Amino acid sequence: MNKLVPLDILKERIFTIRNKRVMIDRDLAELYGVSTKKLNQAVKRNIIRFPVDFMFQLTDKEQNELVTNCDHLKNLKFSSTNSYAFTEHGVTMLSSILNSEKAIETNIQVVRAFIALRQFAIENKELSARLTELEQYFIQHNKENEADLKEINKILTLLMDRTKPNKIGFRAE
Repeated sequence: MNKLVPLDILKERIFTIRNKRVMIDRDLAELYGVSTKKLNQAVKRNIIRFPVDFMFQLTDKEQNELVTNCDHLKNLKFSSTNSYAFTEHGVTMLSSILNSEKAIETNIQVVRAFIALRQFAIENKELSARLTELEQYFIQHNKENEADLKEINKILTLLMDRTKPNKIGFRAE
């Protein structure tokens, strides 16, 4: 059995692009132990398995933003073609075309990372909703004390800002 990749490492390689959580072909190839070229060739041979909601090619702007924000992807700056981004479903489909033991094991880990991030997003959405309810309660019940209300509102706003995902990727703590 191959060495497991820590979940935190996998989470750092999942980005939000076009409002979808995706992994980049280069990162997936590295995890599967194949070259990016080999991974993309396998995908092209099986392109019918990868509709646009499973995989898409980055635009120049998206690729540049990714390179700017992610140090480990700085070599993509010199790539002649833009990277492909795979959604959770696309990553799952990769396991059917990369049928090695390592690909299967890695794929299970990657899917678990997507699930963990989905759970994180759900939990933060619930927290954000609860904070909004709390804010509304204080607005309704504390109109006579403006100074307290402003301080509470400031704290709630700060907490709500911390629960929002980054524009692209997620911060590692």
